[in-house]
Amino acid sequence: MKRAGQCLCGAVTFTACDVTDEVHACHCKMCQRWAGGMLMAVTVPAKDIIWTGEEHIGRMTSSEWAERGWCTKCGSGLFYRITAEGPYAGNHEIPLGLFDDANGFRLTREIFVDRKSDSFELVGQHHMMTEAEVLAMFSGSDNGS
Repeated sequence: MKRAGQCLCGAVTFTACDVTDEVHACHCKMCQRWAGGMLMAVTVPAKDIIWTGEEHIGRMTSSEWAERGWCTKCGSGLFYRITAEGPYAGNHEIPLGLFDDANGFRLTREIFVDRKSDSFELVGQHHMMTEAEVLAMFSGSDNGS
């Protein structure tokens, strides 16, 4: 399915093709600080996303395998992108709230569940991964996300 979205001020927009209906929740401390809580995001391969307003995208390397992007005009978080080689290379995790229509997605995975705030629980059956499981998936070492 094709979906579009934008940052808060509209300086950066995107169109994503072949978007699945899956949304993931990340509870790592970086996402908590970046998103103000858990990050609810949709995975979009690099080949399936077109950005406009790229001159307004700031980037920061946030781990050995990823970078985060934001709008330099309004500060909206735009993506978490895998920069390391491997099966996830180039994938963008796009925050759910950026999509013009965020309906129709279903929660399929929570990661860093052992770092989750005790203030809430996400309901439903979905795959859950601890920090150690996620780190092993990306690096096999004890690096942050």
